Amino acid sequence: MELQPRFTEEEIRAAVRRIAREISEDYAGERPLLVGVLKGSFVFLADLVRELMIPFEVDFVRARSYGTGIRSKGAVEIAKDVETDLLGRHVIVVEDIADTGLTMDVVVERIKAGRPASVKRCALLVREGCTVPDYVGLTVGPGFVVGYGVDYAEQYRGLRDIRALPEPERKSRRR
Repeated sequence: MELQPRFTEEEIRAAVRRIAREISEDYAGERPLLVGVLKGSFVFLADLVRELMIPFEVDFVRARSYGTGIRSKGAVEIAKDVETDLLGRHVIVVEDIADTGLTMDVVVERIKAGRPASVKRCALLVREGCTVPDYVGLTVGPGFVVGYGVDYAEQYRGLRDIRALPEPERKSRRR
């Protein structure tokens, strides 16, 4: 299966730096809590925090909506919740890709139950037509993408760039 290039390592690096600058400016004098949505966000979050110019804390939530397929199951399962006390905190939820927005919506609602001072959304990739998070790296068109933490059936997370899976080949009918 040949993967088609979508975003280079350099384009990703520039997007991460830009987001880090925006967050650092918005939270100057604060100590926000960045909540990574596992598993996909771990590479993006690691690079993002190294670029921040403010103090911060990190926690994780694990949410699943895809399983091993390329289509959302339409329901989000929370497998690991945030462990940090959220009361009065400024929280930024960090996701690899905002595709339908469902996962982010469910995670944000759970976080809001902890009565934080504020909650913002951050995604490296945002699908065209999805509700736009507060911090956006790159906009991606149709097709399933992998790399830089984003997987397909637990494969391709280690790619340094972002690539598209080819459209499924139609089986030709034999007569």
